[in-house]
Amino acid sequence: MKKTIRFIALLVLLIAARTTFAQDEFEMKDGDETYTIKKYYMCLLKVGPNRTQDSVTAAEIQKGHMENISRMSKEGKLCIAGPFGGKGDLRGIFIFTVKTKEEAEQLAAEDPAVKSGRLTAEVLEWWSAKGSMLK
Repeated sequence: MKKTIRFIALLVLLIAARTTFAQDEFEMKDGDETYTIKKYYMCLLKVGPNRTQDSVTAAEIQKGHMENISRMSKEGKLCIAGPFGGKGDLRGIFIFTVKTKEEAEQLAAEDPAVKSGRLTAEVLEWWSAKGSMLK
């Protein structure tokens, strides 16, 4: 746990010290460990302005949303996706592994739930150690 906290603190300090990143990846050494830090794009999916669809239409939009997630994943553009619990404005996330923010924004805009207005999307740069995984 201490190692994880130390790594996160070091990563935060490193990112804060750099005003812009000229590359998409860089190496960071922490003791005996060397990490490759990679730029990803986190997309926050939020409640959209148009949630008035009937239940059949809403189910069709959700089906398209899930098919889109599968497609992006198979294409290697989406690392992880999932909904948030509760009834707040934040509904879910996508984490994209693409070259540009514009490409991530385009992928998010093409999602059926975003197109329909049920969701909106906000894309942010997000840095993490390459190969990190949930446990």
